[in-house]
Amino acid sequence: MENIQKISISEQVYIQLRDRILKKVLPVGTELPSERELSETLGVNRGAVREAIKRLQQARLVRVRHGGATQVENFEAEGGLELLPSLMVSAHGQVNLEVARGIVALRKALAPVVAGQAAVHGGKALADALKPVIANMQNTSELPKLQQLAFDFWALVVQGSGNVVFKLAFNSMNQTYLAAWNTLTLVMQDEFRDVNTLVQLAQAIEAGEQRRCEVLARQHVELGSRALNAALGTA
Repeated sequence: MENIQKISISEQVYIQLRDRILKKVLPVGTELPSERELSETLGVNRGAVREAIKRLQQARLVRVRHGGATQVENFEAEGGLELLPSLMVSAHGQVNLEVARGIVALRKALAPVVAGQAAVHGGKALADALKPVIANMQNTSELPKLQQLAFDFWALVVQGSGNVVFKLAFNSMNQTYLAAWNTLTLVMQDEFRDVNTLVQLAQAIEAGEQRRCEVLARQHVELGSRALNAALGTA
């Protein structure tokens, strides 16, 4: 059994409006009803609506115009990576194939750069932090454990890259990944079981071999990329 998650009223209002915007049920330029109208329609207090609107504004999904009117923004032009988890999987658990393919491409492009920077900035300290993760990977054949350990490995590599932009992008991509975690376990198993390449990558990081890190990272994530693209029906 799973713990029951308590979601505040304002969170529920935010999610409902956010999803309607992301699904384009509320097109760009649409003016939302007033706080009073929304509170009456949704059966909630105006404070909850006001808080939800504020969050939509922070996510750049709406713009509050002069005079108080709230207008739907073009999230594809204004939004950030934090919207990816909401776009990746629908409330009914359906994967958005277009978004999924985009994430595969982004991951494939970023991983070699991140690994190369980890060699420049991480060095022995990062390699030492990676060793227990690798040891645990070498001592298990259980796929769910390997998946979690692979996740932990890359989290350390990103942190060791010394690049705050990579860290923030990784955080957003992780939330998206977590939304489809169970679905990806079998699909990406070849990458999760490719422990030997991660051993070599850790050694290259310790030696400060930037170019070798880039090559190894590209080789490693290509396993998952190929499998994901095949599952998504991408040539």
